[in-house]
Amino acid sequence: MSCAHLPFISPPEVCHHSRCQLAVTAMTINYIAILAIVLYLSAGIKLGLRLAKGAQAIRYKGVFLGLGFAAIALHAWVLYQNLFVVNGLNMGIFNALSLLSWIIVSLILVSSFTQPVENLGIAALPLAALALILELAFPSSPEAHLVSRDVPDGLKIHILISILSYSLFTIAACQAVLLAVQNKHLHSKRPGGFVRTLPPLETMETLLFRMISVAFVLQSISVVSGIMYLRDMFAQHLVHKTVLSIAAWMVFGILLIGRWRFGWRGRTAIRWTMSGFVTLLLAYVGSKWVLEVLLGR
Repeated sequence: MSCAHLPFISPPEVCHHSRCQLAVTAMTINYIAILAIVLYLSAGIKLGLRLAKGAQAIRYKGVFLGLGFAAIALHAWVLYQNLFVVNGLNMGIFNALSLLSWIIVSLILVSSFTQPVENLGIAALPLAALALILELAFPSSPEAHLVSRDVPDGLKIHILISILSYSLFTIAACQAVLLAVQNKHLHSKRPGGFVRTLPPLETMETLLFRMISVAFVLQSISVVSGIMYLRDMFAQHLVHKTVLSIAAWMVFGILLIGRWRFGWRGRTAIRWTMSGFVTLLLAYVGSKWVLEVLLGR
């Protein structure tokens, strides 16, 4: 019997029909994900062409935003299907990376209406496409990486705030890279087309420290909530993540104090930003990669 014929289905046929439905759903999700990947890459190419030509025309930004918002809308549908399972959230490493990349791109696109941050998409868009590819190629098992619906609300808030703070720190790291490129070109007195599309150096630094300040507040809340709701923060499987997260929090705290007290800027600010980000990267992605991919837990 075909899956399209529903009346008088016997139990084996019901199972076959369910499997057919699941296969069709998975195929549909794959097609949507592929379309989102194409849109991400198209938006990245459009932005790259704009940067290469040094164009400031509004129409370039409009096309980029249109492609970007279409991509995150489709990406959101894929995430909804893969993250939300019957008993909670499937937070395997590639699902988590996909969610993180979606938040980063979404923040950049929304912020670009009021702040000159759209150029950060030159790194974020291809990474979001790559995250989707990995999510499709290596689906995570819900049983192994489930965040149960029964966990306390405080722990759910801790997870959400941690993801948001990491997303903002990632955007700040991209901003620091652009700032480093701009600083190098300006000091060599050879500002090319790419540099001409960037805001003034002072504006770039101001945006960088605004991002770091907001992310630092969120990270502080994350650390406090983790102490309150995670009884095994220093257990063997979490100790590296805990120590590195606190170390990164201290690095960014020192950076903000240095900015406020000593006026740190330029290369000093860039070095401290990248040091904190790399430490945070090892805490979140590094520890998860070791546990899930290398150790298979």
